[in-house]
Amino acid sequence: MNNLERRDKEIAYISDDSVMDEQKKCRKILQKLNFMDRSDFDGILEVVAELLPGSEGAFINPPFYCDYGTHIKVGKNFFANYNCTIIDVATVSIGDNCQMAPNVAIYTAGHPVYPTTRNSAYEYGIAITIGDNVWLGGNTVICPGITIGDNVVVGAGSVVTKDIPDWSIAAGNPCRVIRTITEDDRKKLFKDELIDEEAWNDIVERGFAE
Repeated sequence: MNNLERRDKEIAYISDDSVMDEQKKCRKILQKLNFMDRSDFDGILEVVAELLPGSEGAFINPPFYCDYGTHIKVGKNFFANYNCTIIDVATVSIGDNCQMAPNVAIYTAGHPVYPTTRNSAYEYGIAITIGDNVWLGGNTVICPGITIGDNVVVGAGSVVTKDIPDWSIAAGNPCRVIRTITEDDRKKLFKDELIDEEAWNDIVERGFAE
């Protein structure tokens, strides 16, 4: 097998010229995105659509960093805030309505633990899956092979080394489930503060209170 095939099978591979040629295509798009007028929202949307084929309404606040872009699969209404990094050696699958706070880092890549083996230049990528309606807090790190369920909030500064189940609030280093999200959280804004009546009525009228 060549190294592109090895990479895509999630086994040991080396970043040879064929691998780097694919990354060059991505870096040219990132060059446009990361140096364009930050107030050109329509232009940013166009470049993000080029970077993430098949995305629908995805928006990224530059700067943004990834290896391929084509290995990132996002659902509807994806949003990544400033300085997000997705090392997409393997596939990163992200569901609908997901939000990434500043400095989120998603890493599919890894290297052998033993030093001389690591020095051989072999590495690997293991896929990451993130469900629908997930909010990753600032400076969150997602490690290779992780699955995060639907309707999950991950607290700022977390390092996610194990899977997170649906409807969870999780935080910490290493990240752990703190509690389950329940109906009691529906009208909460910040900690125990409730959404004000005017805003809640607007939420109801627009069909987001279901």
